[in-house]
Amino acid sequence: MVDNDVILVNKQDITIGSMNKMEAHQGAHLHRAISVFIVNSKGEWLLQQRTTEKYHSKGLWSNACCSHPAPGEKTADAAVRRLKYEMGITAPLTDLFSFHYRAELENGLTEHEIDHVFWGVCDEKPNPNPNEVMDYRYVDYETLLNEVNASPEKYSEWFKMIVQKVQEHVKNRQA
Repeated sequence: MVDNDVILVNKQDITIGSMNKMEAHQGAHLHRAISVFIVNSKGEWLLQQRTTEKYHSKGLWSNACCSHPAPGEKTADAAVRRLKYEMGITAPLTDLFSFHYRAELENGLTEHEIDHVFWGVCDEKPNPNPNEVMDYRYVDYETLLNEVNASPEKYSEWFKMIVQKVQEHVKNRQA
């Protein structure tokens, strides 16, 4: 498995090849991604602050983990693998939905992804990978939404796009 390569896809999320991760972001090539959201048993959302060593969105707050499946890897397997790698925790994950987005980032990079969003509940204490995560915290949804609306520049682009949609999907599953 080559962790520096991403899966190129068409708009129907059908694999059409693979490419180096940086090349894909520099050329705005559509590729597959994963975003994992974790809450604890109190309903608080686990957020990570991306390290300033990341190649984009440095120092921004985001969901528990986000990455790309490697060529040949299933999205669900990538979500489990990256949650363990980034946050040092494991949890049963549910595939909530996927969405297509494009966002211009710093350094001439573009996120152009079909992002598969996963959800899990976990009370395990995070042990973040310092190469990925600068800080982490738990926050209730109302406080989080207020913070995102008051200071959107502190959050990753994909997180701002889907935080409310994730909450709606979770509420519908609990109803």
